[in-house]
Amino acid sequence: MAVQIYNSLTRQKEELKALDGKIVRMYACGVTVYDKCHIGHARSLYIFEVIRRYLKHRGYSIRFVRNITDIDDKIINKAKETQKTSQQVAQDNIVLYYRDLESLGIPKADLEPRATENIPGMVKHIEELVKKDFAYARDGDVYFRVRRFEGYGKLSGQSVEKMREGARIEKGENKEDPLDFALWKRSKEGEPSWDSPWGKGRPGWHIECSVMSLKHSGCETLDIHAGGRDLIFPHHENEIAQAESLTGKPFARYWIHHGLLT
Repeated sequence: MAVQIYNSLTRQKEELKALDGKIVRMYACGVTVYDKCHIGHARSLYIFEVIRRYLKHRGYSIRFVRNITDIDDKIINKAKETQKTSQQVAQDNIVLYYRDLESLGIPKADLEPRATENIPGMVKHIEELVKKDFAYARDGDVYFRVRRFEGYGKLSGQSVEKMREGARIEKGENKEDPLDFALWKRSKEGEPSWDSPWGKGRPGWHIECSVMSLKHSGCETLDIHAGGRDLIFPHHENEIAQAESLTGKPFARYWIHHGLLT
């Protein structure tokens, strides 16, 4: 009997057919380490560990990548609140995260890349999107042109026009279109920053996962991309747009989203 997966992208059950025979490349969005983990994180960690073990039981070889977001607006805000550096906040919570994994009996993923270790790759990805006219720079920020990507909305099932109704440009943003989202953010004074062609800044949340998933999975199309259903829009929708605009290939064949604790 074939393994079947409910694919959030097609909204139906499909037979699992890995691109590379019995090797399944699976990526799951991991924790953003601005605070301690909670039981909702435990649910996510358990679900994808069960899926990994079941696929191994069925004879598949799994390359499982789960990232750690260690630079983000929430981490910066927590650092200001606690009068620590962003690096201290992230590292303290990474230690607690691994302690939680151990207490739950959940092993690490095969690879657990951190965002701050992969910023050169993110800068390169953004540069290529700018060259292809999918992105543009404004005063040290770089934004993705949502309307330029024809498939935007295919995962969440939303039309661009419907999204446009509730979209707005926030104070300090310099977008062409309210729907556009940040790929690179200019750093404010005292914030963590890295060099880029657009000045000192840091990556947006969405670009982190697009770059880390493909780099560490060693492919241009993932077999499975996984996460909570709260990430479908805008995070996963934006990941698809960024990745497919660069590669011209499907970002992931199967999307798995778990429900939330209520």
